[in-house]
Amino acid sequence: MTDLHRRRARGILAALAATAFLGTATAAAAPGAPTPPTVPRPTAQPRPPVHAVCSSAYRITRTLDGGASWDMCWRYSTDAGLILDRVTYRPPGGAAVRVLTTARLAQIHVPYDDGGAEYDDLTGAGFGWGLQDLKPAECPGGTLSTVKVPEVGQVKGVCATTRARGHAYRMASDSGAGVHQAQAEDLLVYTVNKVGWYEYISEWRFSSDGTIGANVGATGSLSPVDYNATDGRGWPLGKGARGYATSHAHNVFWKLDFGLDGGRDRIEQYDSAVTPPVGDGSPTVKTRRTAVTRELAGDAANMRWWRVVSGTGKNADGHARSYEIVPGRTDTHAGRGFTQHDVYFTESRACEQYASNNIGNCGAGAGDSVDKWVNGETLTKPSVWVNIGFHHIARDEDQQPMPVHWQGFQLAPRDATAMNPLTPPDLASQNGQPPTQS
Repeated sequence: MTDLHRRRARGILAALAATAFLGTATAAAAPGAPTPPTVPRPTAQPRPPVHAVCSSAYRITRTLDGGASWDMCWRYSTDAGLILDRVTYRPPGGAAVRVLTTARLAQIHVPYDDGGAEYDDLTGAGFGWGLQDLKPAECPGGTLSTVKVPEVGQVKGVCATTRARGHAYRMASDSGAGVHQAQAEDLLVYTVNKVGWYEYISEWRFSSDGTIGANVGATGSLSPVDYNATDGRGWPLGKGARGYATSHAHNVFWKLDFGLDGGRDRIEQYDSAVTPPVGDGSPTVKTRRTAVTRELAGDAANMRWWRVVSGTGKNADGHARSYEIVPGRTDTHAGRGFTQHDVYFTESRACEQYASNNIGNCGAGAGDSVDKWVNGETLTKPSVWVNIGFHHIARDEDQQPMPVHWQGFQLAPRDATAMNPLTPPDLASQNGQPPTQS
């Protein structure tokens, strides 16, 4: 163990005390497949309840401005931290829609640029044991739930609160008859976990229009043992060039199991190609859909996106309900096989829990990282893994304490409802037939 490892381990113990596109050709159907494969409806079986099923102490339910509501269960793991189960959205006046069966962090991988240290913060550095005791001021207007952390004790560490988001929509009438506008709010559920000198805010944001945001914010302090002016890889901090903070990466992984409408899902990839104009014409764009029928390690590209499609549920227009994966800004790290891709779609396996340094017992030869599990298997019950990276080259402003830097993604509803779920009543008749003047 290097001195850096020893010092970081001591930091972890101190934290415990303080808290007393297409990756491979075989991964998807051939490009240009006309339609996704037909997914048969399940035989008559009892449907799972739409609402969350858990005791009141572990249930979060909130009705937001405008009448939309979210319902879910939470639990806590000393490896993964906060886990959300049976996440359900109910649009105003509509039926509840099961969106996620389970959602959680799957790893925070931190390699340093000089090769002197590399951490798997969830499964190798005590992430779950570093749950922080939050004060009421850190959960304004919300509810703090208590977690019993083994070897630590009772920690008020899970906050559920609401926060204003600004405009949900705005539409002025061409006739001068007024403005349709609404202000929105989000439900936020979050924890803070301390690993060494870093503190991670793990946040889930649920919007009134059905959008879900997953974010991790890093704050706390730069590691003081990394101030090494001789490594040539850091950024000068303090007076002159006396100290350097070693640059490093934060590769954050999330694992999502959808089960939209309580059934089986399918995955689709969309790619758009732009043809430059000819003569005085205009450019044209053609979009191709590819059914992802086999496990895939996917790479983000210009005008590429993926969606998870319900195998059973449709909106009132008869369109299949789905959620689109919308990655945030990312620095893809080429250092490890599992960090080289932006999304993974794997066949769901109970032992495949963490994107790296997996502690699930998958048997000999199975590999311990998500890239090893993409082996061409047919997707019948897909798990979705999202990787968002941040290359942290420190700056003077990172001390002291360090401002929060965020990384994350969104899940955007696509045809989950027939119209904007927040549509005002006097516009409800315009589905598919808006007037020529607004």
